[in-house]
Amino acid sequence: MDVSDQVLTGERADLLDSLRRHRDFLRQTVAGLDDEQAARRSTVSELCLGGLVKHVASTERSWARFATGGAEAMRGEAVDWAGQFRMVEGETLAGLLTEFDRVAAETDALVATLDLDAAHPLPDEPWFAPGAAWTVRRVLLHLIAEIAQHAGHADIIRESIDGAKTMG
Repeated sequence: MDVSDQVLTGERADLLDSLRRHRDFLRQTVAGLDDEQAARRSTVSELCLGGLVKHVASTERSWARFATGGAEAMRGEAVDWAGQFRMVEGETLAGLLTEFDRVAAETDALVATLDLDAAHPLPDEPWFAPGAAWTVRRVLLHLIAEIAQHAGHADIIRESIDGAKTMG
């Protein structure tokens, strides 16, 4: 059953609503752009709009793997840290948005089904406290913050391209 067919209530409904709202802000920000605009670096940053869509999908996919299988599952896919923030030859905004939507649907299904209190130790990385663990709930809150932050970045980039604003 698709999560859109389920009626979620309480905390799960709130988490899902927040994820979807911030994803929608990012989608709205890139609406109507062509591939050249989506790939354009319009600030001194390395970021471009298509790259942000790609990064958010990659990050969400990675954290969803963590939520279901811990740090080892999270490492299941190699990440091109620099390349994930820009569009590369052959990528299109439409293709990146298709992947973005596919990943979002998979995460949404997890919100409906996973035990929010289940926890896994975080990867051994310098930006995490040694021995720390996150619950599925904490992972979802982190994703909401991550998506919201990058939707804000995208809004600045879009405004510098053509003056359009997501919220304004």
